[in-house]
Amino acid sequence: MKRQVIRPRRLRRTAAIRGLVRETRLSPEQLIYPMFAAAGSNRATEIEAIPGQFRWPIDGLCEEAGRAYERGVKSVLIFGIPESKDEMGSGAYDPKGVVQEAVRALKRALPDLTVMTDVCLCQYTSHGHCGVVDESGCVMNDPTLELLARTAVSHAAAGADVAAPSDMMDGRVGAIREALDESEFENVAVMSYAAKYASAFYGPFREAAESAPAFGDRKSYQMDPANQREALKEVALDIEQGADIVMVKPALAYLDVIQLVRQRFDVPVAAYNVSGEYAMVKAAAGNGWLDEKAVVLEILTAIRRAGADMIITYFAKEAADWLKKSI
Repeated sequence: MKRQVIRPRRLRRTAAIRGLVRETRLSPEQLIYPMFAAAGSNRATEIEAIPGQFRWPIDGLCEEAGRAYERGVKSVLIFGIPESKDEMGSGAYDPKGVVQEAVRALKRALPDLTVMTDVCLCQYTSHGHCGVVDESGCVMNDPTLELLARTAVSHAAAGADVAAPSDMMDGRVGAIREALDESEFENVAVMSYAAKYASAFYGPFREAAESAPAFGDRKSYQMDPANQREALKEVALDIEQGADIVMVKPALAYLDVIQLVRQRFDVPVAAYNVSGEYAMVKAAAGNGWLDEKAVVLEILTAIRRAGADMIITYFAKEAADWLKKSI
């Protein structure tokens, strides 16, 4: 009897067959579009370090979110750029702050859009750190928690569906969950930046949000890029405190962490395809060194394959177009 020949290529022969056996699926509904709302602005200004992304006035933000929604991207993550800053980051929890006004406008314009809000102080503090600092410049953990909780409640009161704390203070998920529940916003979810690394890939974002620290760095509260087990500890703590979704940030250089979190925990996992990852692709594609569409879809598929249920990406709108055309 002739020996059977195993030929895996049989299932790669046509696009239709490849589609039937594809293990990882990517769709626009799994993408979250990060956007910047700028106070006091009446026109969109392009962010040089994140080509194709803008600081939006609120009406322009709604229009752009609508364009993404029409393409199938049903969720946005809003960052605020205030007109002024102070040591306590009071613009973050001002009921009439830029994010709060943006959320109200988005919910009026697009009631079914899922609006997520970044909960942090760094864009609003004069020193650029994610919390209150003492006289020596040390970021104080517990005094910051109250302000983060106030911020989350103010976002919920404006209509936010998901509060996303990115500060990396210990105990902030519990403080936010308790404050939301006490304010009768028990249906507002918390998506924690659970494993957020002190990454060099954030450079373009800091230009976009004007949030670079005025002194020191964030390594005393964001995670060491060399650590993997610590990420599992951070995720476990956030779930215990009430996180509904946990996030790994950045995504591309931390696929191993995404995979470990997915294997260990039975909660939705988000991954942030951050500004530096975006900017590298844009620069290479702009020089003709890469096929932007092919590379972006490969990157996003890899993030999904590692275990992310949802991906925050500046490529959301373009990727949605490419995905719909490939169906």
